[in-house]
Amino acid sequence: MFRRRDYRPWYRVILEALWPRGGWLRAAQYVQHRMRRLPGTPEQIARGVFAGAVTVFTPYFGLHFVIAALLARMMRGSIIAALLATFIGNPLTYVPIAIISLNLGHFMLGSRPTVGVNDSLFARFGNAAGDLWHNFKAMFTDEVAHWRELEIFWDTVVWPWTVGGIIPGLVCGIVCYYLSVPVIRAYQKSRAARLRKKMEKLRKQADAAE
Repeated sequence: MFRRRDYRPWYRVILEALWPRGGWLRAAQYVQHRMRRLPGTPEQIARGVFAGAVTVFTPYFGLHFVIAALLARMMRGSIIAALLATFIGNPLTYVPIAIISLNLGHFMLGSRPTVGVNDSLFARFGNAAGDLWHNFKAMFTDEVAHWRELEIFWDTVVWPWTVGGIIPGLVCGIVCYYLSVPVIRAYQKSRAARLRKKMEKLRKQADAAE
């Protein structure tokens, strides 16, 4: 019942994840439209936006929705707004986010990203994934689990990114919050005014019909 009627091959799914139909501008406009129509006060929705924006600066891919929802709940913000705000993180923004967060994190920790590591950042992602797959298979075989690449990945990527993403994440979240509140408030007032005019028009029509 809920399956797509048009079957999409795997390569098309990947391409649309990197570049959605209509482009990222149209996708951003859709998210903006959905954000303005969410229920709740402007402050509640903006707190959700703050939670989503902060989450984007964490390296825990695959868990962004969960983290954003938990942060929004803790802040009594809109969970839906938090999920929509994670759209800030996309293939166009993750590269600068990674560069800023990683370099700032290593600076704050007093470490260097290449000490003892000859691989590139992408290679470290691949090597860590290889260790995960090997360790998963080791659970069902006699092979010994390997943790070396995962340790390197944690020390040079995950932990520095986590630490370095806090400050820019908070800055981005605060900016998004204070930009969202007046925009959402103005939209809600405009929408309420349109609804009042529509109701008045219907009431006048009903009175004229009597």
